[in-house]
Amino acid sequence: MNPVLENRYYYLDNFEMVLRWVSQRYDDLLASNERDFIGRFQELPRASRALLVRMIMRKGTLFRSSKLRYDEIGSTAVAARALVEQGWLNDSPALTLEQLFGLLTKAELGRAFGTELCGQHTRKDAQYLALKERYTEALPIHAWHAAPTDHVYELLVMPLCERLRLMFFGNLHQDWSEFVLADLGLYVYEKVEFPATSRIFHSRQDIDDYLYLHDCGDRFRAGEDAGLVVQDIPPAPYQNEWLERRRAKLLFQFGRHYEQRRDWSGAHALYAQSAQAGARSRRVRVLELSEQFESALQLAQAALQEPENEAEKQQIERTLPRLLRKLGRPLPARRSAPAMSKQVLSLPKPAAFTCVEELVRKYLQQSYSPVYYVENTLVNALFGLLCWDAIFAALPGAFFHPFQRTPADLHSIDFYSRRKELFDSCLAQLDSGAYRNTIVHNHERKAGIQSGFVAWGIMTDQLLDHALACIPASHLKKWFERILLDIPAHRSGFPDLVQFWPLEKRYRMIEVKGPGDRLQDNQLRWFDYCAQHDMPVEVCHVQWAEEPV
Repeated sequence: MNPVLENRYYYLDNFEMVLRWVSQRYDDLLASNERDFIGRFQELPRASRALLVRMIMRKGTLFRSSKLRYDEIGSTAVAARALVEQGWLNDSPALTLEQLFGLLTKAELGRAFGTELCGQHTRKDAQYLALKERYTEALPIHAWHAAPTDHVYELLVMPLCERLRLMFFGNLHQDWSEFVLADLGLYVYEKVEFPATSRIFHSRQDIDDYLYLHDCGDRFRAGEDAGLVVQDIPPAPYQNEWLERRRAKLLFQFGRHYEQRRDWSGAHALYAQSAQAGARSRRVRVLELSEQFESALQLAQAALQEPENEAEKQQIERTLPRLLRKLGRPLPARRSAPAMSKQVLSLPKPAAFTCVEELVRKYLQQSYSPVYYVENTLVNALFGLLCWDAIFAALPGAFFHPFQRTPADLHSIDFYSRRKELFDSCLAQLDSGAYRNTIVHNHERKAGIQSGFVAWGIMTDQLLDHALACIPASHLKKWFERILLDIPAHRSGFPDLVQFWPLEKRYRMIEVKGPGDRLQDNQLRWFDYCAQHDMPVEVCHVQWAEEPV
């Protein structure tokens, strides 16, 4: 039987594990109310603790008692009593009209407001808009004429528990469902040994700064005026590199927002503050759009002298001739593009939707020459399997909790340099021939373990056998070396399909483009790189025949 089903208090056990984990690693950073919460929580009856955790792990902070019925907890009212006494629950919150609409069904709203409520087939949001000017006071639920037997509880400790969750995961995009998925065996994580003192935050200010930046993003996503939010983003860079990356990303996102609204000066100012990759090329672009061609040219030329990455170099090389032309200056000699193998297929247009990549795969498939739809998964998986031990090395600053698919510093500029000897040892196997055994061994031994590089559902035994038999080690090495140069940028852009000829021990990779589609920038960079190293890649352009099938 499933272990989660056997243990009815699995969620409580998981929450208490987080409390122990946070207490062990962050005791010196905990605020007095957080330390007090952890201590008092353990003193409560189990039913009360379980009810609180059930609420913490659900969305929102307002709950109807009729929606809080759990066999293992028993009476909700009895379990809630201790939580109300602690001040962690409010058992009689004043509800605004908007909150009431969030809690009640349309039928219940009809009984509460009677003829005041517009037609029963009208959407709830329209009904709310029709009433909101008349009902501006917040009232307890019984004052709204709702069912008197239905209690509403307001969870008052959610902000505190969100900080504890942040300290455990080091982020807010992972939540309590991680535990459930792991308990069910649906997600399995690599077991990495790291010190009991390992933690991602080193000061209380780091925690506050993370939450502050997260709140700025939330305010913008909720529709608050961008100008007001931008004013609240700290103008000075953080000393903490991890926090500074978040600030830079946020500034870049706001820069894009201003650019889309043709506020060139606002966009330029935000890009200038951001160290996010691509910010400098966006500055060149907005200077050009605002017709400051000389300034744009100077910045473009400076960027071309020391490009931050291949993507910026590509963008600047595309922009520079246009700027020179607008300023009436001589153009640089055009660099000849490497020859790109192309083919055109005329296929019957399917009557029902079918992705064009799958149509081409079926067309090219032969018994002696299988074709797989892999896109970015194949090369990343081979890299991840060969370099598994290097990726999951328990270096300081890499792992902080048991639910990590990748090291926390994966996108740091020093990710590779900190592990250079480990990666060099892995890649050296491509010269000795030992790589095949390592990849196959890890494919078997690590099967199903969460990884940011390996898509287990796609990386079948058959695909792996064909890849290792047909792709030369020298090609793998060139791919892997380029990935390590810029992991965020170089993990994508690979062709859609791979075709193998096992008897001839050769392969080709094929990028499929449907009618009107064209190669993206990251794909162009990979094609350029593959052409430089004589790798068999080509573009397949699909055009539709007259009649659908």
